[in-house]
Amino acid sequence: MRERLLPLSDPNLGHHPTVNPTTTHHDGSLLDSYSETICDVAERASASVVKIDVEHKGRQGGSGSGFVFTPDGLVLTNSHVVRGASKIFASLPDGQRFVADIVGEDEASDIGVIRIDAPGVHALKLGDSKQLRVGQIAVAIGNPFGFQCSVTAGVVSALGRSLRSDSGRLIDDVIQTDAALNPGNSGGPLVNSRAEVIGVNTATIQPAQGICFAIAINTAMFVAGKLLKDGYIRRSYIGVEAQTARVLRAIVRFHDLAADNGALVLSAEENGPAQRAGLRPGDVIVALDGKPVDGVDSLHRLLTDDVAERTISATIIRGSEKITLPVRAIERK
Repeated sequence: MRERLLPLSDPNLGHHPTVNPTTTHHDGSLLDSYSETICDVAERASASVVKIDVEHKGRQGGSGSGFVFTPDGLVLTNSHVVRGASKIFASLPDGQRFVADIVGEDEASDIGVIRIDAPGVHALKLGDSKQLRVGQIAVAIGNPFGFQCSVTAGVVSALGRSLRSDSGRLIDDVIQTDAALNPGNSGGPLVNSRAEVIGVNTATIQPAQGICFAIAINTAMFVAGKLLKDGYIRRSYIGVEAQTARVLRAIVRFHDLAADNGALVLSAEENGPAQRAGLRPGDVIVALDGKPVDGVDSLHRLLTDDVAERTISATIIRGSEKITLPVRAIERK
């Protein structure tokens, strides 16, 4: 049978039941709704975002971003933006420029707090990063390459990431987003569709595209609270240089260890807590105060202010023996 061709004048042409010419209006309304959300967030949040410029011993340093989080002029930013600065300037979008005082900064979490004398300045509302869901809107505001109050939008790509800080410690509970970040965005806010801060923008992976990170606001505010109280984060150390290493499977089974890895001691600080306790190079720390140690990162996580200036137990593997030694953890400022 020959295939029948419809004449151009056929009245059914263009009216196939699966095609609805009005659907483009629906898509357009969705786009408008998304655009309206981003515009609203940008308008509500941008006024509280500051451009930070620093000097190092009279020389022009780098620049970054921050945001006002209290009405009396406290500004949250990244530690690496303000670390070592001899002078800090903060500029608001309305043109006001202030000399800022540093309240405190913590290299291990990459969070810093500065203060500007701008009473009554609008403070951003803080969200709850524990309520985040993958896929929700995320808007980053900052000053990439000095272009003040630039806005980029994307989604929360993943939650619960870990990011290594300049100090070597891991920052936990990091938000991954595809909202574009560039040098100068560091310290700026990542906000949700209600213009609430959900994270502090901190890093990108070069040369990857669309893989950017923000420190969860709950973590940032915990650190900020400690900085406001003491000016630093109280942590502890036991005086070892270590690396993550595997423990022989037979030893893991024999001693019923919680993990296959531990923290291999490479050296112990001369007359430091570990050396005084009897730890030696070659020992593998597998637990601290009864909590499993599966590498250097978990060792760092356990050396908190809770154990500072306390004697704790270090469980080690030496050869094939399992030994527990009392170690006094020392406060590190």
